[in-house]
Amino acid sequence: MSSTVLITGANRGIGLALARHYKKAGWRVYGVCRSTSQELDELADQVIDGVDVTRTEDVARLAEALAGQRLDLLINNAGLLRDESLGSLDFDTIREQMEVNAYAPLRVTEALLDNLGAGSKVANITSRMGSIADNDSGGRYGYRASKAALNAFGKSLAMDLKPRGIAVAQLHPGYVQTRMVNFGGLITPEEAAAGIAARIEALTLENSGGFWHSNGEALPW
Repeated sequence: MSSTVLITGANRGIGLALARHYKKAGWRVYGVCRSTSQELDELADQVIDGVDVTRTEDVARLAEALAGQRLDLLINNAGLLRDESLGSLDFDTIREQMEVNAYAPLRVTEALLDNLGAGSKVANITSRMGSIADNDSGGRYGYRASKAALNAFGKSLAMDLKPRGIAVAQLHPGYVQTRMVNFGGLITPEEAAAGIAARIEALTLENSGGFWHSNGEALPW
């Protein structure tokens, strides 16, 4: 029986590359997004679109659509990057990033707890910009804070889910050539997906809760 993976933000970028990676590996792929794409429609076993992961009712509908379906892997990938600078802070965009980058992965994970069982894994796609120790350039207030919050949520999830046999990882994909950074990254989405998948493969209950770069480097909190 095929393993199953659910990926949020699966219609483009890293999410789509992850969907391709796991489909090629023989997994059953559930792609979740607000608006689907032709590429996702052509490869996913099931697309659940019209889902805004910040909305309780949309996430509840997602859970209903997956009732009774075991998930071997949940990848919380949907994310948002805005830019704020001191002196011109926009607290609406800071709040928006907290909703998408931090609260939504926690919301989705809790909603899908019944779909996860012993041996399942949860991968939160975070950023090294969420590392407080690694911040030597400032700025990006909303993005940094939201990813730091996601890392904290992920660590708590790892502790709470370990007795259930579910492992959790916080994974930084690298500087990836996606629309989020105007395609100015250093690696392709496919390279990032391969690295993320390797980290997920290496994830166990013993190392659950860690914060890693997709290249395998352990990142500082």
